Amino acid sequence: MSIRGVDEEQDIELEFTPTWVVAVVCSVIVGVSFAVERFLHYAGKRLKKKNQTTLYEALLKIKEELMVLGFISLFLSVSQRGITKICVPKSWSHHMLPCSLKEKEELEAETNITSSHFQNSLTFSSNLRHLLALPHAQVAAEAQLQYCARKNKVPLLSNQAVHHLHIFIFVLAIAHVTFCVLTVAIGLLRIRQWKQWEDSVATQNNETHRDLESTVTLVHQHAFIRDHFIGIGKNSTLLGWVKSFFKQFYGSVTKLDYVTLRLGFIMTHCRGNPKFNFHKYMIRAVEDDFKKVVGISWYLWIFVVIFLLININGWHTYFWIAFIPVILLLAVGTKLEHVIMELANEVAERHVAIEGELVVQPSDHHFWFNRPRIVLFLIHFTLFQNAFEISYFFWILVTYGIHSCIMGPIGYIIPRLIIGLFIQLLCTYSSLPLYAIVTQMGTHFKKNIFEEQLERPIVYYGGEKAKNNGAKADESHGEHERRASSPEANTNVPKEHKSN
Repeated sequence: MSIRGVDEEQDIELEFTPTWVVAVVCSVIVGVSFAVERFLHYAGKRLKKKNQTTLYEALLKIKEELMVLGFISLFLSVSQRGITKICVPKSWSHHMLPCSLKEKEELEAETNITSSHFQNSLTFSSNLRHLLALPHAQVAAEAQLQYCARKNKVPLLSNQAVHHLHIFIFVLAIAHVTFCVLTVAIGLLRIRQWKQWEDSVATQNNETHRDLESTVTLVHQHAFIRDHFIGIGKNSTLLGWVKSFFKQFYGSVTKLDYVTLRLGFIMTHCRGNPKFNFHKYMIRAVEDDFKKVVGISWYLWIFVVIFLLININGWHTYFWIAFIPVILLLAVGTKLEHVIMELANEVAERHVAIEGELVVQPSDHHFWFNRPRIVLFLIHFTLFQNAFEISYFFWILVTYGIHSCIMGPIGYIIPRLIIGLFIQLLCTYSSLPLYAIVTQMGTHFKKNIFEEQLERPIVYYGGEKAKNNGAKADESHGEHERRASSPEANTNVPKEHKSN
């Protein structure tokens, strides 16, 4: 088959496409879209039924991201023709290229393309020459081909480049949402393993509550202090940071850490309720933060634009930028471990012996700039950038191939993939569980989740009491009706008078 025949088969207009093909394709697209919409709808109903308010709000956030993607897709589709008609001087297309002009010329020679911009900028127009044998089609194709050429210019962006950009934005958003969902879901599974610690602590407190009130704890002999207190001085501070860095890779949160931090939270925020379910509160807090992590904020899109701007041939930007998320994630893990160490140091420096159990004091000043929320921002940025790196790699692989000049040498590709996998595993099994418990050691707490746990037993008790009162009222009302309807109730019995 000739090249012209291949071009005609690939570029047949809709008006010359069989109607059954159009109907089948439309049916598939509409069916898949409605299936996804119904799946999200029933998932939301199930979450509301189980009173998973925070996860339901996260699902709404995902719907918002899909809606933004829809608007981006619509805008690119509508403005595609106008973008390709924006003409710029040829010299403008010779600077800040992802691939060198030499590589571009070699590619054009191999594929026999005579005029291109950014890897085949006029492919769509040249193919239109062979679309149909009709005179008006040939005229239209020639007109589009010569639109910028008559001005001795090139299009700002070709149809093919717009199409590839369209696909990249879609893949990036889907990859980010997918990686966030997997990270938080697997991380929560790990956090839920701590429930046995919560149950054992609650059982132990019920059995030994009276004995602990009269005991004296030697601070420096307490296991939590021995594990985390290094000493006082500059050398101890440096050694503490080094120990915090390595501890995030093994046993990031132990049972002793959980029990001590749990007690500090309860004694600070709900001293009157020692049976407070800290584990349940912590999970709900992570679910509440998930709705912020799953979204793509405006500053993340700015990062994408900056990366696309500086992805210049010879800079290997895609390689060096892969180290940013791993550095941030290691810094976050080290800081969270160091917060636990600072809590232990505070108690060890102030007390030798205390009455009762050892209690740490939560405070915002242990975190960067006295703001625990910065940790969530860094985790959000890390997850997005990692998703960006992985989605960018697979987009280049599928669109241009493994040997593309944008992909780069194998020596740059393999480290990127290893770093991306390392980030995903570290964030899931260490950073996220650390974040879940350590960020509760701030001065403030999530009031809405906190009150929800305290109010639920009261609401349940109030509901049962109202139900019982209602049942008693109905029983009394029924008894009253039975008496009113009986013949004896309507008969006037004369009073018996006593004779004197």
